Amino acid sequence: MNKEIKLIALDLDGTLLNSSKEISKENRLAINAARQKGVQVVLTTGRPLIAIQPFLKTLEMLDFEDFSITFNGGLVQRNTGQILSKKSFSHDEILEIKELTSNLGIPCDVLSEEKVYMTKSKIDSQYDTLNKLLTFIKVDFDQVPLDVVYNKIVSCTEKELLDASLDKIPESYFDQFEIFKTQAKLLEFMPKGINKAYGLTQLINQLNLKPENVMAMGDEANDLSMISWAGYGVAMANAVPAVKEEARIISDLTNDQHAVAHIIEKTTGKAVAIPKAKVSEFPSIFKNK
Repeated sequence: MNKEIKLIALDLDGTLLNSSKEISKENRLAINAARQKGVQVVLTTGRPLIAIQPFLKTLEMLDFEDFSITFNGGLVQRNTGQILSKKSFSHDEILEIKELTSNLGIPCDVLSEEKVYMTKSKIDSQYDTLNKLLTFIKVDFDQVPLDVVYNKIVSCTEKELLDASLDKIPESYFDQFEIFKTQAKLLEFMPKGINKAYGLTQLINQLNLKPENVMAMGDEANDLSMISWAGYGVAMANAVPAVKEEARIISDLTNDQHAVAHIIEKTTGKAVAIPKAKVSEFPSIFKNK
């Protein structure tokens, strides 16, 4: 089995980005070094492509042969915008989720590409405070257009309310949809079966790679699918317990300590013991094509 890592999939918040929502110099240089050796680096995020443009620019990943997994796997795109794979909600599905969020008393925002339809709810959504690059439109639910793509739904409010609401969601909804928290005050809904592992599967099929050739790094519940799926799933020190449980490698550093750079450097053969992985199991990503 060829265990050479040919693709690194990186979550943003809590992984590649520090608490200031920036890519550190250490992470940037490590990623650049890997790319110079022919390793494909892919951002995997719940955000739309327009919302990650500043990070792609920082990493100089804006060419036709650069890719991103956006909307938690719902879109697989070249970073020039061309879509390779797309999955979205039906209108009936977003109506069903709206009824659920209304019963729970939490906000319901419908994302359609770079637009966010902030539907009228009992309490105001806080989603517009998280990403200034999107276009936010306040509407009644019946004013959400029928002729647009419904990429995902989010509920953004105080952590305590979200956690209490998550516990009240009937099991039948988890059977119908992907439901997970991606930040302390952000709950997300995706079509069933659509997650980061799904998006990465579509991409590696295009690139003629296998899961064993992928290293995926993350920290939150929406990263769990790709952490389990990848040949080398990596959890940050700040990852939630479920991600650490599934990860093959657990970093002893957080996203504020350049954990991404640290892990990439360890895979070059500079031996450092890391829990749940033997040093001898670390492949070299610095193999020229």
